[in-house]
Amino acid sequence: PVFAGMNGSAIENFSCVIYNIFLMNCTWQAGRDAPADTQYFLYWQKSRDEEKMECELYIKDENCRNMGCIFQNVSIGIEKAYFLVNGSSKASLIQFYDEYIDLYKVEKLMPPSNVTVNCDEVKIDCMIQWQRPQISHSNKDMCFKYEINIKYK
Repeated sequence: PVFAGMNGSAIENFSCVIYNIFLMNCTWQAGRDAPADTQYFLYWQKSRDEEKMECELYIKDENCRNMGCIFQNVSIGIEKAYFLVNGSSKASLIQFYDEYIDLYKVEKLMPPSNVTVNCDEVKIDCMIQWQRPQISHSNKDMCFKYEINIKYK
């Protein structure tokens, strides 16, 4: 497909991560050949049924250029989310960048909570218990694998 705009003006290295259950950060770098006055704008759509929304909280660099977005109260749907970053410049047309992302694949999981350890010195054994970490997506019955490192003193 032929995209309107100057080659090398679209953003690069776009990536998103979901953390702390409902926060999402998306970041990018300016296109290598983008004019210095280029400003970028991020739009996203959680599913086909929902409206496209512009980022409400941009992350800016020292030149006040938008280089990322912080989203609050994100929940993960079943469909891939659609992201579009376009740009504007007085000097030339800027190419857009778009991508579909499975949000559950970019979620950074919280550690397990309420970890308790009870040791019985007579039986010489310990019982370790914890609660499953909270996750952003609705599929609550996923398998979790845990790794326990025990260091003896």
